[in-house]
Amino acid sequence: MRGSRQPFNPVVLLLAALAALFFVLPLTGLLVRTPWGNVGSVITSKTSLDALRLSLIASLATTALALVFGFPLAWLLARGRFRGKALLRGLTTLPMVLPPVVGGIALLLAYGRRGLIGDPLYRALGVTLPFSLLGVIVAESFVAMPFFVITLESGLRSMDTRLEDAARNLGANRWTVFRRVTLPAIVPSLVAGSVLAWSRALGEFGATITFAGNLPGVTQTAPLAIYISQSSDRLDEAIALSLVLVVVSLGVMIGTRGRPRSRLSRRARGRHPAPAVPAHP
Repeated sequence: MRGSRQPFNPVVLLLAALAALFFVLPLTGLLVRTPWGNVGSVITSKTSLDALRLSLIASLATTALALVFGFPLAWLLARGRFRGKALLRGLTTLPMVLPPVVGGIALLLAYGRRGLIGDPLYRALGVTLPFSLLGVIVAESFVAMPFFVITLESGLRSMDTRLEDAARNLGANRWTVFRRVTLPAIVPSLVAGSVLAWSRALGEFGATITFAGNLPGVTQTAPLAIYISQSSDRLDEAIALSLVLVVVSLGVMIGTRGRPRSRLSRRARGRHPAPAVPAHP
């Protein structure tokens, strides 16, 4: 039975309304100041298209890397038992609170031309990461992947492992248990983590400009193009590009909010009905 609706406390409503206005007003200001007559020409300019293309490529590549490498790391943090686990989790999630510029400097010292890994990499393969599209992806992965890892780890920790145990007791191998039990249960966390990582990568600025530079058509993503336009008194271009990022990000967040979980629940119930419990005489 559903509980009866209770009216909200007026103080709570007032504080909630003020909090909502705090987020809505800046976006409203962006919409009011948008040069609607020039939006099309600004967005379709070569500089804007190159920046948006690089942002899309780098953010999608970052999300793919998070799925490939972040998934095993989240699994290890959620299911593994070993010394130093808390330290590993802290180091993994540190970029979430670390100033992005500090992260960019750390990346230069590790993967730069004379870095700990960058120097041997250049000597062996002739590959340099800074000031390249690959460097943009590395910088975005450094700051965005922790969002995926911590979200997926939370999903793995919160799932009922007794379902996995029951599947093993019924003779299912590891792959079958993962595919039929574990994966459907963590799909909402997987989707949420991917969206968070993609959104964070799409808006990354500090680590990118520090590690990969701001080369138009090479490493200049949309946030960097917005910064240059605003600094050069080309406010119309900055506003138009900002509006594009707001619309894309908002559409993705609204489109994925709540839907994967509800669909998953229906599918899981259909595929794995609750086992019947024999009645005792």
